Amino acid sequence: MSDNVISNNIVSIFGTVKENPVLSHEMYGEKFFNTELIVPRLSDVFDVLPITISERLMLGIDIEMGTKMLVEGQLRSYNKYLDGSNKLILTVFARNITLIDEEVKNPNQIYLDGYICKRPIYRTTPFGREITDMLIAVNRPYNKSDYIPSIAWGRNARYSEKLQVGDRIKVWGRIQSREYQKRISDEEVITRIAYEISISKMEVVETTLDEEVCNKEELND
Repeated sequence: MSDNVISNNIVSIFGTVKENPVLSHEMYGEKFFNTELIVPRLSDVFDVLPITISERLMLGIDIEMGTKMLVEGQLRSYNKYLDGSNKLILTVFARNITLIDEEVKNPNQIYLDGYICKRPIYRTTPFGREITDMLIAVNRPYNKSDYIPSIAWGRNARYSEKLQVGDRIKVWGRIQSREYQKRISDEEVITRIAYEISISKMEVVETTLDEEVCNKEELND
């Protein structure tokens, strides 16, 4: 069962470590560290993606600012209380790390097999691009789920607009980071970074899930 769950959330990203890892938390005597990976796109733009690494993976490996490495693992989520409400936090949970000097052909890949967790929202950008925003719940061991914001474009956007909460969906794409501004008051506007999946391919599976799985946690923007 555990192997099947792990196979529904697969991430592979390659890039340059932005800062030296810092201690995040300790669980059952095992320490976990956070850092960020600067991951190149096909253009000259970069995504800066958060990573959580167990101390066990860092044994014998010198990870510091400027290190180039390949990280394989899962994209995980948790709720954190910020500015008076719960905020959905995403991080790449590393299961394997490889130091690599040469560039990787596909430096940012993710595969998810999960369930539509909120009603998809279709919209168009000021430039006329079609987008559908989705929240995908992906099961993991110990009766937990990760909630992954995802974006479909063009033809996929038009198709996914019709999906219902509980529909099972498989998606392939990349993890992207995006800055946005949030107004706190009439005088204060803060800049935040959002993380989401940019979907390049999707497949709907003809099964549904009880909506209770999607309602296990309070999710806020």
